[in-house]
Amino acid sequence: MYYIRSSHTQQTLSVNWTSYIKGFKAYLQLERSLSGNSIEAYVHDLEKLTQFLEIKGLNVAPEDIKLDVLREFVRWITELGMMPTSQARIISGIKAFYKYLMMEDLIKRNPAELLEAPKTSRKLPDTLNIDEIDNMLACIDMSKAEGMRNKAILETMFSCGLRVSETVTLKLSDIFYDEEYVKVIGKGNKERLVPIGSVALKAIKLYVEHVRVHIDAKTGNHDIVFLNSRGTKLSRVMIFYIIKKLAAQAGIKKTISPHTFRHSFATALVEAGADLRAVQQMLGHESITTTEIYTHIDREYLRDVITQFHPRS
Repeated sequence: MYYIRSSHTQQTLSVNWTSYIKGFKAYLQLERSLSGNSIEAYVHDLEKLTQFLEIKGLNVAPEDIKLDVLREFVRWITELGMMPTSQARIISGIKAFYKYLMMEDLIKRNPAELLEAPKTSRKLPDTLNIDEIDNMLACIDMSKAEGMRNKAILETMFSCGLRVSETVTLKLSDIFYDEEYVKVIGKGNKERLVPIGSVALKAIKLYVEHVRVHIDAKTGNHDIVFLNSRGTKLSRVMIFYIIKKLAAQAGIKKTISPHTFRHSFATALVEAGADLRAVQQMLGHESITTTEIYTHIDREYLRDVITQFHPRS
């Protein structure tokens, strides 16, 4: 084997890898404009690799690592019981790291170029139809202040297909009532304009004028739309809790999360005949391939379309 076992492995790894990872973080932040959470996820993936090297006693620098070591690392995380989707994400992070090193001329060859991710099944999440969403909305107690807020949250998420992170950071100054658009800051701080329906706008307006106006917004939260009773923005976990509770009250047995509303938004548009590129733009996806995951059309619907329009049906 080309690597050596050393009593100074941990120290060597720290010295050899730290500067590269630091540069990689700067690249992700400054050139790719990724969010802090995304950058930390990349770094965490690399830390798993360095942890593997330390456990195995492999004294190998980033520029000297070879494909068989990376493949051994993949076998190691598989044996740890890591799901294929998690493995694929880690491998993607390692590939991005080595692409950066190549781009910066820090290495002459890319050992991760032929590293293969495990096959992952594209299990599509459940969607909600309009009746199920209406049933959830009907379970909201509108006599309570948080009831008006929660109704506005659900209407907004379904109307715009927002991520939960985009929902909790939505600003009052980014809602254009007359034009019926909202400005959304998505992944990588990328800005997009998304149409919003009149029903959702009305729900937001009622909440803002009758509930939010009475909340003492804390410093840094004055422009945030959805606040808790303490005057700070809601957490993503709180949105999850609100949706899970309403789904249970409505008797919905599906696996429901905030992301369900985003998926339901996209599916409803495609089933109504919306152009996939338009859906891609509204969801804020860089790749049309990503959008296809969110635009699964029910088999029954496809069969009906073929029956109705195919000349040989």
